[in-house]
Amino acid sequence: MAEMPPLPGPVAAMHGMVASEHPIVSQTGVAVLRDGGNAFDAALAMSAVLPVVKPPRSHLGGDAYVLVYPVREARVTAVCSGGKAPFGATLDAYRDGMPRHGGKAAAIPGLVDAWQVIADRWASMPLATLLAPAIGYATDGFPVSRELELVLKGAQGLFQKYGELGGLFADGGDPPALGRVLRQPALASTLRAIGEGGRKAFYEGTIAKATSEAVQAAGGFITEDDLRSHVADVLEPLSIDYRGYTVYETPPNSQGLILLEELAILEGFDMAAWAHLSPDAVHHQIEAKKLAFEDREAHAGDPRFTGFEPRTLLTKEHVAARRAEIDAERARASRVATISTDTTAFVVVDGQGNCCSFIQSLFAPWGSAVAVPSTGVILNNRMTGFSLEAGHPNVLSPGKRTMHTLNAYMMFHGARPYMIGNTPGGDFQVQTNLQVVQGVLDFGLDPQAAIDAPRWGHTPEELIVETEMPAATVGELQRRGHRVRPMHRQAAPMGRAQAIMIEPGSGALIGGSDSRGEGGAAGW
Repeated sequence: MAEMPPLPGPVAAMHGMVASEHPIVSQTGVAVLRDGGNAFDAALAMSAVLPVVKPPRSHLGGDAYVLVYPVREARVTAVCSGGKAPFGATLDAYRDGMPRHGGKAAAIPGLVDAWQVIADRWASMPLATLLAPAIGYATDGFPVSRELELVLKGAQGLFQKYGELGGLFADGGDPPALGRVLRQPALASTLRAIGEGGRKAFYEGTIAKATSEAVQAAGGFITEDDLRSHVADVLEPLSIDYRGYTVYETPPNSQGLILLEELAILEGFDMAAWAHLSPDAVHHQIEAKKLAFEDREAHAGDPRFTGFEPRTLLTKEHVAARRAEIDAERARASRVATISTDTTAFVVVDGQGNCCSFIQSLFAPWGSAVAVPSTGVILNNRMTGFSLEAGHPNVLSPGKRTMHTLNAYMMFHGARPYMIGNTPGGDFQVQTNLQVVQGVLDFGLDPQAAIDAPRWGHTPEELIVETEMPAATVGELQRRGHRVRPMHRQAAPMGRAQAIMIEPGSGALIGGSDSRGEGGAAGW
């Protein structure tokens, strides 16, 4: 096995725990918990800080998918707030293809409505109080991190082409370097308006008018009526039993279903007997991924348009049939496209046992590159997730939600939460989540070790493996027909996972945060 560098151990605490991919975000969450807030208060504060400190990955013009477990309700609930296609977005309007940037790439944003749902149902503090940290960092500024410096430098061409976006960060000159203070007064003003007026301040009135005008000026279709009509879906999550644990996932239009199908297929094999990162274990994980993604391609889309019942893919009969297709000695040919995007995610557990797994995104870095004048808001490019093929379950239709890469999971042992987690990474999300979940449940790793273990990620063209993957495993995967491409872990696209485990005996909270990112777990 390749020698791995020393890694920090997981963070342990009793009263509250957060894990995110930015230290300011994690510190914000802990501060809210220490001030008496619950997990959902902390989640809202953290979610609002993310667009300030990680603007390429998440913004007010993006989406959110969330799992919540309020102790008083004793059940898991999903909040799925991926924006719909505007009602003017017809297939005919995209006959020349789907652009990556510009107004036609923007779907109706959902993040702010998710905030309102969580604030109304589960938070204990006023929304204005919870947005105050984000407003402070946007007003007074924060020092640019190494990661943000590199991303800003890499976006200068995009900033020149989309001047309103560039003006938020470069203002005609070079973007701020490491340690320089970035201030975003327009974004602070928008956050302040939302804190005072809630979702209505964003989806109606002057901000909505400015948003629709900006999108239409950039060639898109979002109207004030589109914005006003957006409503987050509050749903029952999907779940399966896996080796005595209940695994919950966000339901369609989220692709959390895929993680559950992967696990269901693999439950038929004795993974622990093969050992962690062994050729057999990794090969079977990859083959299960391929089968689940084929089912996604054949069926997944907005259930309100397709009539698709996701639980049909989790029946024992379907899972057994798919499992039987795995060849233990040969890689399956699979041509299902894989999406790699830039997202951010975090997890929170408080001392009372309330849990929240939260993921939010603009989809691709900088989303559509459309920034709304005088608001500091950047809009998503989630429309690029649609198929333009007539008859496809994920085909574009006005008012439809695209199949969504964003997903979040929770694992329970009996009636008690055991681990919550998530990761960014587009279609790599359900691949990384699979490896982390099995690292804990099948191979006995703690959350930090499971997250930091060498990772694989499959695309139709190749199997990406991090360079720390055991050489014997890499060689055997190649022998079985996998087209292997080694890649350094910092360059690989397999996400930046976060997880918190609740130790069953003591109730201690054990947090892990991906060393591939710049964040960390923190507790008290």
